[in-house]
Amino acid sequence: MTIATGDAVTLEYTGRLDDGTVFDTSREDVAEEEGLADAQPDREYSPLTVDVGAQEVIEGMEEGLIGLEAGAETTLEIPPEKGYGEWSEERVQTFDTEELQEMLGGQLPEEGAYLEAQNGQHGEVTDVSDDVVRVDFNPELAGETLTFDVEIVDVN
Repeated sequence: MTIATGDAVTLEYTGRLDDGTVFDTSREDVAEEEGLADAQPDREYSPLTVDVGAQEVIEGMEEGLIGLEAGAETTLEIPPEKGYGEWSEERVQTFDTEELQEMLGGQLPEEGAYLEAQNGQHGEVTDVSDDVVRVDFNPELAGETLTFDVEIVDVN
């Protein structure tokens, strides 16, 4: 059965950056080999099931699945515009240090910390000074070309 919009597809995958770094996988052996299992000890690694067309995965992944069949193995190269978008300076916000410290109950955020905004977005603190705190709300993989090794396990 050829995958089409509306199908439920179960797949195994491994996602890599341009430099070969594995950033995500459904395969436990790959996660252990790459050190991902240590970083997420409670995660269960198992095949992913997605409804094609329901926007449950990035656009490039959905498009790459269409036309494949159960048992197929392929590599999908997904440019930023079909993944997490381009990195944008507009998504970096500056906050008054004192105001942000008040909002955080008196805590001063540290560089590298992650904050959740009122709209649910997550951002990384990239700079802390006496006057301002810069927080980058770009997705972690923004601007990255992603390569996924995919194996189609089942199509319904």
